[in-house]
Amino acid sequence: MANVLKASVSLAIAVILAAGTASAEPEHQNTSARPAATSHAPRPAVHQGEPHPGPAGYQRAIEPQGWNTRPTSVNRGAYQHNFQAARSYSIGPYHRPAGWHAHNWAFGQRLPRTYWTSQYILADYWLFALEVPPAGYEWVRDGNDAILVNTSNGEILQVEYGVFA
Repeated sequence: MANVLKASVSLAIAVILAAGTASAEPEHQNTSARPAATSHAPRPAVHQGEPHPGPAGYQRAIEPQGWNTRPTSVNRGAYQHNFQAARSYSIGPYHRPAGWHAHNWAFGQRLPRTYWTSQYILADYWLFALEVPPAGYEWVRDGNDAILVNTSNGEILQVEYGVFA
């Protein structure tokens, strides 16, 4: 009988302990900002934007209106300046003509013909905030600078230093 009593007491203690640990365990609360998902709660509508195809490789920028309306006459006083560019653009490495070294050009000087070949002409000058060149002139790049040069004799009309980074 002592064994039965011990077994009954052990069983009672086990039941009490099991019940006690179940009630003593704190409830877990969801501390995240999102409410707990339930099966009966309606899902919020997903807002979808307009379809956008995204870029499809390089696309040349559209020229601004009048970008190639070149003045027919040259007001030399309006151009004969050397400027420091307000902004620099990074368009890739520059390779100086073979045999030539860096030079700090200024208006009035003559730029050698090798510098104003098609390889150095800035056909999209408006992308770099350069003025429309007058007829017979072109913007060319030399290092970090943009040079406005007369295409018949190489005379420099204007220089903008630091246009390119």
